[in-house]
Amino acid sequence: MVNEDHLETECMEWFDSIGYQILHGSKIDPTSASPERDSLSEVMLLGRLRKAIEDINSGIPESAREDAITKLRQYHANTAVANKTFHRQLIEGIQVEYHNDKGELVGDRVYLIDFKNKYNNDWLAVQQYSVDGVTHGEKDNRRPDIVVFINGLPISVIELKNPKDEDADVWAAYNQLQTYKNTIKDLFVCNEAMIISDGTVARIGSLTADRERFMHWRTIDGSKDDTETMLELEVMIRGFFDKDLLLDYLQFFVTYEATKDSFIKKQAGYHQFHGVRDAVVNTVKATRPDGDQRCGVFWHTQGSGKSLSMVYYSAKLMATPELENPTIVIVTDRNDLDDQLFETFLASEDLLRQKPIQCMDRDDIHLHLNNKPAGGIFFTTMQKFQPKKGETEFKALSNRHNIIVGADEAHRSQYGMKARVDQKTGQMKYGYAHHLRTALPNAGFIGFTGTPIETEDKDTQHVFGSYVSIYDIEQAQKDEATKPLYYESRLIKIDLSSLVNEEDIEDEVYDATDGYDEFDQSRLKSKNAALEALVTEDKRIETLATDFIQHFEKREEVMLSKAMMVCISREACVKVYDAIRKLRPDWHDEDPQKGSMKVIMTGSSSDKQSFQEHIHKKPIQRKIAERVRDPDSDLKLIIVCDMWLTGFDAPCLNTMYIDKPLKGHNLMQSIARVNRVFRDKEGGLIVDYLGIAEDLKNALANYTANDGKGRPTVDIDEAMSVFKTKLDVCRSIMHGFDYSDFEKSTLKLLAGAMNHVLKGDDGKKRFDRAVLALSKAFSLCSTHDEANDYKEEVAFFETVRAAIKKSTMAKKKLDADTVQHALRQVVSKAIVTGEVVDVFKSAGLNKPEISILDDQFLDDVKKMEHKNLAVEMLQKLIEDEIRVRTAKNAASQRSFMDMLSASVAKYKNKAVHTSQVIEELIRLAKELRESADRGEEIGLTKEELAFYDALLENETAKEAMKDEDIVLIAKALVQEIRSSSQPDWEKRPNLRSKMRRNIKKILKRTGYPPDQQAEAVEAILRQAEVMA
Repeated sequence: MVNEDHLETECMEWFDSIGYQILHGSKIDPTSASPERDSLSEVMLLGRLRKAIEDINSGIPESAREDAITKLRQYHANTAVANKTFHRQLIEGIQVEYHNDKGELVGDRVYLIDFKNKYNNDWLAVQQYSVDGVTHGEKDNRRPDIVVFINGLPISVIELKNPKDEDADVWAAYNQLQTYKNTIKDLFVCNEAMIISDGTVARIGSLTADRERFMHWRTIDGSKDDTETMLELEVMIRGFFDKDLLLDYLQFFVTYEATKDSFIKKQAGYHQFHGVRDAVVNTVKATRPDGDQRCGVFWHTQGSGKSLSMVYYSAKLMATPELENPTIVIVTDRNDLDDQLFETFLASEDLLRQKPIQCMDRDDIHLHLNNKPAGGIFFTTMQKFQPKKGETEFKALSNRHNIIVGADEAHRSQYGMKARVDQKTGQMKYGYAHHLRTALPNAGFIGFTGTPIETEDKDTQHVFGSYVSIYDIEQAQKDEATKPLYYESRLIKIDLSSLVNEEDIEDEVYDATDGYDEFDQSRLKSKNAALEALVTEDKRIETLATDFIQHFEKREEVMLSKAMMVCISREACVKVYDAIRKLRPDWHDEDPQKGSMKVIMTGSSSDKQSFQEHIHKKPIQRKIAERVRDPDSDLKLIIVCDMWLTGFDAPCLNTMYIDKPLKGHNLMQSIARVNRVFRDKEGGLIVDYLGIAEDLKNALANYTANDGKGRPTVDIDEAMSVFKTKLDVCRSIMHGFDYSDFEKSTLKLLAGAMNHVLKGDDGKKRFDRAVLALSKAFSLCSTHDEANDYKEEVAFFETVRAAIKKSTMAKKKLDADTVQHALRQVVSKAIVTGEVVDVFKSAGLNKPEISILDDQFLDDVKKMEHKNLAVEMLQKLIEDEIRVRTAKNAASQRSFMDMLSASVAKYKNKAVHTSQVIEELIRLAKELRESADRGEEIGLTKEELAFYDALLENETAKEAMKDEDIVLIAKALVQEIRSSSQPDWEKRPNLRSKMRRNIKKILKRTGYPPDQQAEAVEAILRQAEVMA
């Protein structure tokens, strides 16, 4: 039978097979025959570190090397800050000074890892690595399952859970790591990867990653999905910890984002890591003198970290020897996208080893790129590559081959090479790509895109070449890197009979206005004016606003909701805002930092007055963006036209309302705003007011034509179908119990329903999961016309689930999923009429006023019709009572809890009949009641009895000592603790040590058996803390 120990052993064998030394922690602990640490609080293996540093930095004196180790061990109190400092030291080395042979003071760097020669490093995996930390001011020992070291530095912690234990899943391992981060902080200062697994699932995350950012690692060498034929954990160990790959990863695929008082550590997923490595190899080939300059197209679906991939790509390019310190030019087609991407790069200055530069105009491009000899990362927009007035060609800036142009969102209108005749002048006009090529004739070109290149778009393929890396929707959703999108049509019809073909209009508009800012586009879109006039007609806007509010508030009943409304024009944005404001005036606030809705659009002081309150400068827009990203802020609706439809990332956004004609890559990019992973979000919803279904189909056709797998959106009818499947599961669990009258008699049916669920094999867990899945499915289709027919039944299942939890959970916090869902799911108002469900009443019992332990109540429980419910209820009630009655007696509480757990385990394992376990629990309840009088019988107060029980936890003491002697020791201990205790002694290490010494003296003086004195001292200290 595979268990956690077997899994751990397997892991160590995998590490052994890829060239790591493997050891058990006990072999190198301070008390071992070959210790490698002076104490358990020391997390580094300093002997290995010193030897590695000497091997790598042989030309640097020992004193300077020791100075480097001293600097390395000076940790910041904030672990994330300390980790960022360490990572920089790991990559760049530690600055030292020393006097050379001539007596001159020289500066140098001590390197901790040899990144060029993997054989010059010490690779080690240790299982059961014991570390002393601190919890609430006292020593706390923890033992992570596996710790991975390079040169004595603990760069990774792996936590495993028992594969055969359903409750010990991968997230239990995650929670364990979070505990370790608080108790043994020093172990995580050097951390470069946190790994969790339950044997079936394996995830990897950074030091600061939350649950949603612990991701799969599906490949060993990047060529295929190895998890289809191997365990995920084995793939992760062989793929991530491969020596060559890990050294590359540490250098180029880790960055940090600053927060108000700390940092978020961001690390590449497997698709980014291998995709970027492949792109760099292709770039080196393409930029050789005999290369074709086409570095490829990097297609990673929206929401999968494309911007960070561009950062990692640039960092690796800059350090690639064959490129000889290249120059990188990042090109976008809009100013706001240029700003967003530039800020992402700016935040990764440490990784890039330089500060990127944003070119503000055409002169800036000339200043920075004209005959630049090497290096530099520059940002610009395509539109800046246009000739000066009166000129037809852009001036050549550099003939170098090691210039790489990275184009964000590559598609035909931006990067076309064809010429066309200017109808006004008769001269030939070229696309921006032509001028860019003229400026940098020998540069290599790589295209980054979140959507596939259109099949007929030969220009883009001509500029960039074929795909160098593909990470499509299917894979992203399989990896849970993005969430699925659902489509709902709520078409508000308009009469298009007076218009020419809408598609022709759109083609002309996009060609004519490409690259211009939004307020310039409004001047040029005269051909689209007729469509806009119909879409923004007052009555239609009123209809839209009314429908939006009904739809949005219906979704708010089900889940935390934040939405983006996409309008056809700036005029439409303002009109929609005003219409919603009339219906919901409390959503409006003149202060840009307050209010529940905001418009985000470009504009200037020359725009009409009604626009002015919605035109914000960049710093204000950034603050509004922060409010959108904050799930706890009251800002729940953003109304946009063009801005924020690409590049904007707010994971908590879950609904997009579209009232604007969109197609192709623009449509795909826009809808991806709501596909981000966030907490319990099941997916994003696209609500169509204008009729984009055909454009979605065309986008899908282009997507599949490019070998992309996975569908951009799923129709809400399919979401309804999924819901019905989940409903059938819940109904099947309730088979045999008639709940058909649930709408009228919910409370009457509750006890019977609970008992029916609990009598099934693993019934509580199966039902809990089934209803949770049902609720999630309902959250995605709750606005469907048919959903209302099932609202009451969903509510009934939720009520039964909540009641079971209430009756069987003893003052425990609900799991995270329950907290997220239970209070927000749609529970019918017919059921939740303000009345609190009384579990006792539902079970046919009179709720006890004083104690559950009176004989009458216990007898009532014994006679209950629903025996399974009786067991679950008794377990909960007795557990509560144990906590209350033994709150001041730690030993007694442990004892009774152990007895309770043993009884319940027999019941769950079906070792005893339900009626037998009820008898056993009732006996336990009576024993608990009678235990309150034990102290009086032997002349002890409640306080003294608690120490008496602590002393008797030692079996040797029970046998070797007379009862009256234990009584005397207990009294002495209480007297000593009362007389010697000072305020907060339990939190102050020196006073705690003094208390420990005093306890030891009493035990030694009174002849307490020495064999378990250490355990007794700990038990007495715990009791003393309770007393304090």
